[in-house]
Amino acid sequence: MRIGLDIMGGDYAPAEAVKGVLLYFEQVTHNSVHLLLIGNAVQAGPFLPMLDAYKDRFTFIEAGESIGMDEHPTKALKEKPDSSIAIGFGLLLKGKADAFISAGNTGAMLVGAMYSVKAIDGILRPTIATPLPRITGNYNFLLDAGINADCKPEHLLQFAQLGSLYAHHMLGIENPRVGLLNIGEEEGKGNLLCQATFPLLKELADINFMGNVEGRDIFLDKAQVIVCEGFVGNVAIKMAESIYDIFKTQKGFQDPFLDHFNFEIYGGTPILGINSPVIISHGIAHACAFRNMIDVAEKVISSNLTGIFKEHFKQKV
Repeated sequence: MRIGLDIMGGDYAPAEAVKGVLLYFEQVTHNSVHLLLIGNAVQAGPFLPMLDAYKDRFTFIEAGESIGMDEHPTKALKEKPDSSIAIGFGLLLKGKADAFISAGNTGAMLVGAMYSVKAIDGILRPTIATPLPRITGNYNFLLDAGINADCKPEHLLQFAQLGSLYAHHMLGIENPRVGLLNIGEEEGKGNLLCQATFPLLKELADINFMGNVEGRDIFLDKAQVIVCEGFVGNVAIKMAESIYDIFKTQKGFQDPFLDHFNFEIYGGTPILGINSPVIISHGIAHACAFRNMIDVAEKVISSNLTGIFKEHFKQKV
């Protein structure tokens, strides 16, 4: 399989991206993955010699431009066709890459996904799921994590289906439990969106809906897939990130559960509901995150997750 990696994306690129590739090559010895490193030769030049021992495992693809983290996504993609992100999506469209990875401008990644590889037929809005550490071990998955701030009930229904399929086929969870994030457990609680969504989720035959979950439940073993609109989801995950920063970084607490709040462990997350695998990561990604993003891309390709989504939603069209 061939995985495109934007080595110019992120606050610490290209240095950390190339270091992450080196970590991957050192730790993963099989040659079934060939990386397409997309970047600027001048900027990446000082770091690429670190990969000299693995020249048969990657191809460097020149990108004359890069999209900054603060640039307007649509405008940047239109005005910078030679950017690393635009080239990455071009490789996907031409079938020259099986997946594309970046820690760059999230908006540009989302716009590129929607206007190049596009949403799967039947999908109203693609979404992203974020892992949240579970006190008993492993992770729960919350979606949407921020790309759909305003949603309708039918969007949340599809998020529940996408999340269930992801949890089952990527994580091996049999019949994952789905919860609707709300301000109370009882049916009828919440805002108009939650009140309208609950009965529809309850009637959905292809998910294991177990009802409402509250904010205090997101780190417990109550629901493995937690559904909400992106506004609420993003607030929740930013709060989780602050827990790690306050207690681990600032106060120096040492605890295995706390360690799992570090996003670098899981690297990145796929955009669910589009026609090709696209993995995005945090803009502050370091080498460990880039290394683990490659793992995520490999698993998405190997599991045929995109094909599973297409087959599932083809029945709904």
